[in-house]
Amino acid sequence: MNDPLTLLSVLDLQAMKQAGEKITCLTAYDASFSALIDAVGIDIILVGDSAGMVIQGQPSTLSATLDDMVYHTRCVTRARKHAFVIADLPFMTYSTPQFAAENAARLMREAGAQMVKFEGAHIETVHFLVAQGIPVCGHLGVLPQSVNVVGSYKVRGRTTTDAELIIEQALALQHAGIGLLVVECIPAVLAKQLSQLLDIPVIGIGAGVDCDGQILVSYDMLNITRNKHPRFVKDFMHGAGSIEAAIRAYKIAVKQAEFPAPEHSYL
Repeated sequence: MNDPLTLLSVLDLQAMKQAGEKITCLTAYDASFSALIDAVGIDIILVGDSAGMVIQGQPSTLSATLDDMVYHTRCVTRARKHAFVIADLPFMTYSTPQFAAENAARLMREAGAQMVKFEGAHIETVHFLVAQGIPVCGHLGVLPQSVNVVGSYKVRGRTTTDAELIIEQALALQHAGIGLLVVECIPAVLAKQLSQLLDIPVIGIGAGVDCDGQILVSYDMLNITRNKHPRFVKDFMHGAGSIEAAIRAYKIAVKQAEFPAPEHSYL
């Protein structure tokens, strides 16, 4: 059993995958939510660029800046005692490997992040960051920062060609050195295949129950956002009585592979 007074490491998360224990993850942006999520025993806290939407009220994640992410990550790491903390590199902060490394270093050095996450198959950038001692989490499937290129947040990986590309990119990212992979809004059968193929943990959001772990935006699963919830979100606040109880219900549902149910997944 992991020591609740010791910070989780990427090795602990990989050991959980090997043991078949589901990994729980939620977003946080401030010290209060961080402390509460940590106390319940959620394994990973993601300081996401989703702050642009749920904190700033913007229509997409593109408004989040690096200074925003440093600020929110610092707040989160100040309050947590056990959870592994990943911070997003926001839009246009990883356009070159050197630029990505400089920005990732700020998230780690100034804010205390243990790993950075960025979207897409930037293989050269992953190689470069890992060589500098910067742990990286990949992100494939729906890429919210690319919404203006693709035009929507529609499910990816439904065609054979698209599914094969995602598998190819996932294997290349693992070979380049990522320690975790987030897959967003892909068919459950594809996510299961990825989880079986990769040695590293695969964390799903809208990707079915067979991933090694699950993540949701905390404001979504507590039903306190203004936006219409996507299909993969469940309102854990309904009938819970308190935020702590809702987070605990989410943890139990993920650990017992009861969430996501088929109605929260895609074919």
